[in-house]
Amino acid sequence: MALAVRVIPCLDVKEGRVVKGTKFLNLKDAGDPVEVAIRYNKESADELVFLDITASWEKRKILLEVVRKTAEQVFIPLTVGGGVRALEDIRTLLRSGADKVSINTSAVKDPGFIARAARDFGSQCIVVAIDAKKSSNTRQGKSAWEVFIHGGRTATGLDAVAWASKMEELGAGEILLTSMDRDGTLSGYDTGLLKEISQACSIPVIASGGAGEKKDFYNAWKAGASACLAASLFHYQQLSIREVKKYLKNRKVPIRL
Repeated sequence: MALAVRVIPCLDVKEGRVVKGTKFLNLKDAGDPVEVAIRYNKESADELVFLDITASWEKRKILLEVVRKTAEQVFIPLTVGGGVRALEDIRTLLRSGADKVSINTSAVKDPGFIARAARDFGSQCIVVAIDAKKSSNTRQGKSAWEVFIHGGRTATGLDAVAWASKMEELGAGEILLTSMDRDGTLSGYDTGLLKEISQACSIPVIASGGAGEKKDFYNAWKAGASACLAASLFHYQQLSIREVKKYLKNRKVPIRL
């Protein structure tokens, strides 16, 4: 039996508030994280992702108090990321109510960190976030995407598909894949990127960046996504999670209503 596709709202948090921008820029306020999380919990979201988007760039720890308050109010799996640099950071987040921890910048700076984290805490709670942007380079005549860190500010020169494979080898249990080109544009997920990484990896891939209408979730699933993450669409209530799930169920996609 096929695994149910998860529909996941994302809280990008800056200075204790939920924000949303376009292509990682022009951030606008979208509310209090705890209040927004409560709404998604009631709307039957499958999981929730909470990202402190400036923690790595500002070289600081994540806002633990906000994480704790959010975890107390939601009864669905919570993935938390931003500024995770050490095994102790992971331990603290899990104790604060996170079920999984998302790592991006620290994985690039020290890939062995992922192996150590998976060994100590189990692959099931280690999510590697990949922020990918279309590159002018090509790989074997096909499109290529470059990995960015520091909340999209710093190019790494790493090929996103090869990087995803390496992260799986080192013990990541899941890939959170964001298309920087599509982020906040409501123009649909980058299915080319999704397909390449889903084919390169056997672990679940969460599609992120670009959801604008119900069919985008279906297209992401067809491209190999195990879960679909969205922010703008749900924050500004252009679509509800229930509407998306009902649409997918009608299209014969395995889903939990």
